[in-house]
Amino acid sequence: MKRTAILLLSALLALPAQAIEKCRPGQPNTADKTCVVDGDTLWLNGENIRLKDFDTPEPMTNICGGAQEKALAEQASNRLVELLNGYEWTIETGGTGNYGRTLGTIRIGGRDVGDILISEGLARRWPDGEEWWCSE
Repeated sequence: MKRTAILLLSALLALPAQAIEKCRPGQPNTADKTCVVDGDTLWLNGENIRLKDFDTPEPMTNICGGAQEKALAEQASNRLVELLNGYEWTIETGGTGNYGRTLGTIRIGGRDVGDILISEGLARRWPDGEEWWCSE
């Protein structure tokens, strides 16, 4: 049996110098755009990055249609902004996911930011975690 290895190229970036804010609706996609879209997605220097292995509620689409989802989405987004601005972090990127976004992992002190959000009740494991915020 023949074995094939797949090499995934990745880039390791350090904390950007500027403060990171939440994205504003209608904000143009410029080469230097850096902002948090939601609890699991951000723009970093013009690159759209989907953080891997966890999922947060969607603030814009409100998939479940409930107030709990919208409130939790806001909390998760705000917490990601707080973590990125409050601690030194690294990001490892490689591959692409849905919608052509770059996949990435952010680590603070070696810990995946997704694990932090999950432990705080702001996210679920992806793809196997239950969307518990949909059961109001």
